[in-house]
Order: sequence, then structure tokens, then C-alpha cells
Amino acid sequence: MDTETTPTKISSATACWNCDAPGGGGDFCTACGKIQPLSPDADYFAFLGLPRKLVLDADDLERRFHQLSWKLHPDNFVRTSDYERTLSLERSSQLNDAFRTLREPVSRVEYLLARSGARREDQHKQQAPPELLEEVFELNESLDELRAARQAGGDPQEMTELGKRLETARKNFEERLGKVDKELQGLFGEWDRTLEAGAGETQQRKLFERMNETLNRRSYIRNLVQSVQKELAEA
Repeated sequence: MDTETTPTKISSATACWNCDAPGGGGDFCTACGKIQPLSPDADYFAFLGLPRKLVLDADDLERRFHQLSWKLHPDNFVRTSDYERTLSLERSSQLNDAFRTLREPVSRVEYLLARSGARREDQHKQQAPPELLEEVFELNESLDELRAARQAGGDPQEMTELGKRLETARKNFEERLGKVDKELQGLFGEWDRTLEAGAGETQQRKLFERMNETLNRRSYIRNLVQSVQKELAEA
């Protein structure tokens, strides 16, 4: 086992902890080959060698993940110092988190916004988007009627009719959810083009605002769908 003296505290560095070669922050030192701590400014995109784009090739992402996973796996460090084994565990854990986050479109854009300090969830989560007010009002009425009918013992025919109304509402909101997802995909492409064009902070912030609004609308509609599914399951 490697008996060399190793640092007692795991911390990111700008130079190699082992040989002091400049350019630290990568997975391995280019001079001595030792595994390196996580860079203080590296994010999930950088960790996987990707630009901060939102339209990603799923196969490429998985290939990058498996390649890095093999290089960083703790089994490769069984004969190294305690410090290097700890770095391997840290980087492997971070890699798994990065892959789980970036492979899903919604968590990917949420991560980008959070990293940029731009994620703002709706402060009025119970307030329906204006274009949904009428439908949400009708849905809540149907939900209240179903709960009241259930508590009263429930006339079978009434329960069936209420169930049909709620199933129709569920399908309608699922269609809306699909449209919001397509809207998000459009924003992904717009963001990538903006990034490629080297757009300034003002333009990026405007896109962040639109992404936030779309994500909050998506969250609201998704919660509606889940509420209806829950009530139908209990009917």
C-alpha cells in the first residue's frame, strides 16, 4: 500500500496536490497522473466534458459517464493512499449525481438555472396560471364533489359520472403537460443557439426568466394531474 504522506483535508486545488504541477482541476494530473480533487468552479456539465447546453445526445452522455466511471472507480485505487481512495469515492459519487441530473431534461434545466443563480420557483404555488383558471375551477369543483360523495357513501351512478369527468380532466391536463414539455424543448434549442452565438448576460437572463415561468407552469399542471390520479385511485 502507498505510504506516502497525504493531505488531511479534502479540498479543491488549482495545482496538483502531489507534484504541484499547474493546471489542476481535471480528473487526473497531466504531469504525474494522480487523481485530483474536484475543481471549485466545475459543474456537472464540465465534469462530463460538456458545454452548458440543454439539448444533449443521450448516447454520448451515457458513453461519457461510463468512460469516467471506469477511470474513477474505487477498484482502481485499492493500492493507493487513503487520500486518493477518498478522492475516487468523492468523484464517483459526484459523477453519479451529474449523470442522474443531466440525463433528464427537466432536472437538467433546473440545474442550469440553479447553477446560474436564476432558478426561482413560483412564490404562489396555489395560484393557477391565467389560461387555466376556468379549467382549474371546474376541476376543483369535481374533486370536492367526489370527496363529498365518497364520505356520504357514494351513489354508484354519481360516482361513475364524477369519475368520468375527472378522467377527462386528467387527460386534458396531461395533454397540456405534453405541450409545456414541447415548449421547454423549444427553449432548450433557443438557449443552445444563444450560447453558441456568445450572447450577453441580458439576453441569457431573459431566457432564464422564460424557462422559470415554463417550469413553474409545468410543475403546477403536473401537480394537478397527480391530484386527479390520486383521487381516482381512491374512488
